[in-house]
Amino acid sequence: MTMMEWWDGFWATYNTVIFSVGVNAMLALSIYVTLSCGLLSLANAAFMGIGAYVASLITMQTGLPFPVALAAGGILPALVALVIGIPTLRLSGVYLAMATLGFGEVVRVVVLNMEITGGPMGLNGVPPVTEWWHIVLLLGITVYFLARVRRSKIGRAFEAIKEDEVAARLMGVNVAGYKLLAFVIGAAIAGVAGALNAHYTFTIGPNNYGFENAVDILTMAVFGGTSNLIGPMIGSTILSLLPEVLRHFKDFRLAANGLILILVVLYLPKGIWDPRRIRAFMHRRNPGNAGNSASKKVN
Repeated sequence: MTMMEWWDGFWATYNTVIFSVGVNAMLALSIYVTLSCGLLSLANAAFMGIGAYVASLITMQTGLPFPVALAAGGILPALVALVIGIPTLRLSGVYLAMATLGFGEVVRVVVLNMEITGGPMGLNGVPPVTEWWHIVLLLGITVYFLARVRRSKIGRAFEAIKEDEVAARLMGVNVAGYKLLAFVIGAAIAGVAGALNAHYTFTIGPNNYGFENAVDILTMAVFGGTSNLIGPMIGSTILSLLPEVLRHFKDFRLAANGLILILVVLYLPKGIWDPRRIRAFMHRRNPGNAGNSASKKVN
């Protein structure tokens, strides 16, 4: 068997898994944005569903180019987030989580009862136009954009709100405005991820964007760590590949994700990718290097 034949066989078998790694990384980053502002929102699965349905209906019924469908898949969830975010973001903590989870259920029921969305059967025959480079390009743009945001005035405001909302407000930070901005950005990213996902899975249904998917997205971000952009992508990659590794236990995937979330919160509260913990571990492993670096600073 030649290398090309091996690659063709590997790609034919695992291309869906590879695509899902990229899409899930975008979803984890979408909830990272809201978490970086101190918002525990569980609406990202619903925003993903809105983006998936909008983009699919555009490509199936209008014949417009795929980039237009992707843009619409990001814009409409952002507009919905803008509308529902104004009253909803007055809540915080578990109350916000419950409200956004309720919004997700409303979206699912509406889609379930609409004829244009295919009702309970969903949409079948979505054109498989998503290519690997679409996902790589959009994931790269997302990471670049969020990295710039994190180092900007907006990112510093997000961090201040997350640390102490009252203190941030006293320092003149527009808390409500920045919260709404984080909510809208997260919705747009989730919508684009949903549009990409719909165009390589061929079929979508209302149950693909319910409570289970919302928990999956949160688990990916928390598992990897939300102190930086690398953590959510690592967490999403591991949890995307885990079902393939533990294929025989697929019926218990939701329970496994819940258990992982509990263990991480208890023992690794900042996720598996915590730069401070990693640096502390390296210093314990190499105390001589740490001493040398300290002496160099003194000199």
